[in-house]
Amino acid sequence: MIVPNSKIPKPYPVSLAPMMDWTDRHFRYFLRLISRHTFLYTEMIHTGAILRGDRNRFLSYSAEELPLAVQLGGDDANALAESSKICEDYGYSEINLNVGCPSDRVREGNFGACLMETPERVAELVSAMDAATSIPVTVKCRIGIPGKESYEDLVRFIDCVRQAGVRRFIVHARIAILGGLSPAQNRQVPPLRYADVETLKKEFPDLLIEINGGIRTLSEMKERLQWNDGVMIGRAAYETPYLFSEVDSLFYGDDTPSLSRREVVERMQEYIEEVILEGKQGGKPHHALRHMLGLFHGEKGARSFRRILTENMYSNYTNDLLSKAVREIPNDALDLIPSI
Repeated sequence: MIVPNSKIPKPYPVSLAPMMDWTDRHFRYFLRLISRHTFLYTEMIHTGAILRGDRNRFLSYSAEELPLAVQLGGDDANALAESSKICEDYGYSEINLNVGCPSDRVREGNFGACLMETPERVAELVSAMDAATSIPVTVKCRIGIPGKESYEDLVRFIDCVRQAGVRRFIVHARIAILGGLSPAQNRQVPPLRYADVETLKKEFPDLLIEINGGIRTLSEMKERLQWNDGVMIGRAAYETPYLFSEVDSLFYGDDTPSLSRREVVERMQEYIEEVILEGKQGGKPHHALRHMLGLFHGEKGARSFRRILTENMYSNYTNDLLSKAVREIPNDALDLIPSI
């Protein structure tokens, strides 16, 4: 299948994994302050939320977050096509289909990792999405599910779906256990099979193959990039976000000095006042402040920083004190860090 140039995804060496309840617009803005080039993803958004819910709540973002992909969940071709077109109109860079989430909710809805059972169905879904948009449609999947967990099964899945026009596959290097394990256990219990994903790149050299799962350090990113086009980082991005201060120089060739941790805090204070307190986006200050808890991970005073934020960010401030509190709480926490 010949894919138009406009639908060929750009290569991004490092990306942020979509994580439910974590990679909301506030965290994405926070991480963008630390890394200018990391490719960002939304949380998974079900088509029903876009078509029947408050779509602005789910799809709005700050322009600074771009480049940004939206991840959709669903199993209805028409709903996915319509949602994809809406997301394109919002200005997203790519549309990603979730074919890897193993939660009870997705099993009940027969989407996420369940779709790996039927590669032909996934091909139909992405074909409908592709026909509705002029931007790349990509897939995030697992290496398999019980009963279809061999490398040969993975090759059949990729080969079938790529014929529908998909050119970027983000592959979590674990199988998904459908039932019996929580989503958290599914990120830890099934063994990592990096070799399967690396061999996949050799088998399909024309595709962008990105690897996800268990990658936590810059050295691990470098190692995996020897065999893959990109690495997707999940929990490490949330727990140790300032790790990404070196991503731009190491993987994107941009030696522009990164913001210091203190500068990141100051910019987040400005962001909270402008986006949340001035009513441009619903929510409360703690919705953004909570994402800053890991900013000083590994630094002396980090525990005190987290304590001050945690103890104060949920306080029931009156409206006239909110702006003052947004600045005072992080500054009080910063005072406990000996050097920044």
